[in-house]
Amino acid sequence: MRIAYYSSRSTGPLALLVLAFAIVSGCGTSAPVQEMSNARQAVQAAREAGAEQFASQNLSQAEILLRKASLGIERGDYNGAREHALAARQAAARARVVALDATTESGVAGWGF
Repeated sequence: MRIAYYSSRSTGPLALLVLAFAIVSGCGTSAPVQEMSNARQAVQAAREAGAEQFASQNLSQAEILLRKASLGIERGDYNGAREHALAARQAAARARVVALDATTESGVAGWGF
């Protein structure tokens, strides 16, 4: 009876290939911590710019998307959570711009120009 032995040289490249495939395929996907932080900060900046008064629809959309992102993290759907967090940040940025434009226009109008 003959026993076959495999050297580490023959299995090394295969192990690297399997590891690379696992990383690329998303097995190592982590929670979108930075994206969530960015979205929360954008929502806060929109509120501070007056979005509750001047861009409430955009702000509400950002808040809904942020909640969806949080739920995605709770469910382990990190890719979905990341997408929602990025969309929340964009909606909050739009809300901030609208609010700043509105406050600038009302400020300029108040000066009599």
